[in-house]
Amino acid sequence: MKKFFSTLLVAVFALFMAAPAQAQLIKFGVKGGVNMTKVDFDNYKDKMAGFFIGPMAEVTIPVVGLGVDASLLFSQKGIKADEDATKQLGLDIPVNLKYTIGLGSTLGIFVAAGPNFFFDFKGDEDGIEKKKAQVGVNVGAGVKLLKHLQIGINYNIPLGDHFSVVEAGEAAIKGKDKTWQISAAYIF
Repeated sequence: MKKFFSTLLVAVFALFMAAPAQAQLIKFGVKGGVNMTKVDFDNYKDKMAGFFIGPMAEVTIPVVGLGVDASLLFSQKGIKADEDATKQLGLDIPVNLKYTIGLGSTLGIFVAAGPNFFFDFKGDEDGIEKKKAQVGVNVGAGVKLLKHLQIGINYNIPLGDHFSVVEAGEAAIKGKDKTWQISAAYIF
């Protein structure tokens, strides 16, 4: 497994170095959208909505269609336990390897995957203990329109539990929040 990742890293680096310097494009933009969080713990499931917005950067090799997309997003996610609801406010940092298939100069389709890091600003509240840092994996797809607009959908798969609900005299119930994201980005 270690050899596979090392070989993959060398191949990606070689692709970036093999392309002419003018072919590598670094673009910046603004990304925003809706978080639809599904909370799952101890056979209890619920959904809450939130939002995200922030700057993004994209590095691509046009001929190959391979690139890296990273964002620094202020994000709001929800946790609801019975009648108690709380919003997670934090910094969401997705870093995705993106492959784009161009369908002419004004349209493209992309798939993306990579790690996602979330840092919670609010901390624990009302019997819900939240982890300060959460790690997950993003998978997503979307379209690029008119060279500047990107519309996409992502699914964040958590790695491990993100929170626990503590009630007096009972053991803590651990859970995780899985998030669907619908996004729009404008690239300058």
